[in-house]
Amino acid sequence: MKIHNTQLADVLIVEPIRFEDHRGFFSEIYSKRSYEKIGIDIDFIQDNHSISYDVSTLRGLHFQAPPHAQAKLVRCGHGCLFDVAVDLRYGSPTYGQWTGVELSAKNGLQLYIPIGFAHGFVTREPNTEIVYRCSDYYSPENEGALRFDCPKIGVNWSLNGQNPILSDKDANAMQMDEFVSPFLYER
Repeated sequence: MKIHNTQLADVLIVEPIRFEDHRGFFSEIYSKRSYEKIGIDIDFIQDNHSISYDVSTLRGLHFQAPPHAQAKLVRCGHGCLFDVAVDLRYGSPTYGQWTGVELSAKNGLQLYIPIGFAHGFVTREPNTEIVYRCSDYYSPENEGALRFDCPKIGVNWSLNGQNPILSDKDANAMQMDEFVSPFLYER
């Protein structure tokens, strides 16, 4: 696998090796041993899979606070999406900043998002599937969300004038000004 840095320290783009021939391809999408070699020693304990039927379905910006904070390893199983991570680690030199990458079934890229970051995505194709591993179990009492269009964060979702399709939770999420971070930057 190849590793690519992003603008945010610790958020990494992972490019698994694909072996292709006339039948299709084979790719090892996760190996604990391979991740440990690059310094990511995470026990992923929950896998999530969702499908978004329509283009411009936007989910996020979501996070789970301690003691059930989650690192995530995100990939696209079908279709195409723009995946985003926002640094929520208080004291971080990149606090409140974001990075994003297009993940698709075609490019096979993955995004590693450590604890202390919010996560969101918008679909670029119909029937887009997102599959991701988490380092802790879902905990409704520890979940939170920030507004996808918060001007303090300024994510460029490239919606091309379309209104995103949102859940009520995401449409009513808090702005960064209202957010008190439970994550501390430790270097």
